Amino acid sequence: MKYTILGNSDLKVSRICMGCMGFGDAKNGQHSWTLDEEHSRNIIRRGIELGVNFFDTAIGYQSGTSEQYVGRALRDFADRENVVVATKFLPRTPEEIESGISGQKHIERMIDKSLENLGMDYIDLYIYHMWDWNTPVYDILYGLNNVVKAGKARYIGISNCYAWQLAKANALAEREGFPEFVSVQGHYNLIFREEEREMSMLCAEDNIAMTPYSALASGRLSRRPEETSERLEQDSYARFKYDSTREQDGKIIQRVIELAESHGVTMTEISLAWLLTKVTSAVVGATKIHHIEDAVKAVDFELSAEEISYLEELYIPHSLTGVMAQNKPYI
Repeated sequence: MKYTILGNSDLKVSRICMGCMGFGDAKNGQHSWTLDEEHSRNIIRRGIELGVNFFDTAIGYQSGTSEQYVGRALRDFADRENVVVATKFLPRTPEEIESGISGQKHIERMIDKSLENLGMDYIDLYIYHMWDWNTPVYDILYGLNNVVKAGKARYIGISNCYAWQLAKANALAEREGFPEFVSVQGHYNLIFREEEREMSMLCAEDNIAMTPYSALASGRLSRRPEETSERLEQDSYARFKYDSTREQDGKIIQRVIELAESHGVTMTEISLAWLLTKVTSAVVGATKIHHIEDAVKAVDFELSAEEISYLEELYIPHSLTGVMAQNKPYI
């Protein structure tokens, strides 16, 4: 494993971050492929054995049971000071808005519940999961400032935002003396490269770490098109994100297959090796042991400049999908 510093922080993180959305009580989730605690623990333990020290979860994953599984596993398999734990909080609910719960109070409630779920005294990276159009950004930043000052979080990050939103928030934080966002977690992979329009340039300019999710496009960049899996068949949200561009994406996937065969490695290694030339750490979900094993191998695999260009040249701009397609005012 290789390690790097997460943006403008002192957090030393593995180049592969274990995405824990697939862990949790399936009764509290939306995915039939959610893993129970025993299988989740096995994957977390294997990741630690391979040098993964960066773990990403969220209070919204399986109603907080992902946080619970991750917290218990890390207590059993690692020393707290040797792992970097990231979790995320959701926007205020319409009910909270109606009852007058402020953004600051909402964040206090959210982090206290996440700390309870994780069984931890602090979170290393506390992430604003998606932009809350009904809460002033000052209110969010003030609440996060309180969290950091109280020692409940060491640093803050943001997810699912536009570059202008991140730039605006960090400029306001700098002016007010609040903590700034040190990382951004967006949708970015070889067949969805819209972060390259503005976000990647902002992050390079301000040393903000990019830690993208959907690094393997929900399996599309890790297996041949004719191969199938329960997730590919049943994940309607992933189909919503990728099915409309299947034909153009397929041409790039064929090139991943070609390079994997020529090097005698997996498609995962090719896809992640490309992504790791662009970002600080890739968030990789794992629901089988070999998923994390293949991901870790990618850290040491290097593509030539010509191979990188070969993978990139067929890309056609995509429309925003998923959470970012919903990043607009509501109510």
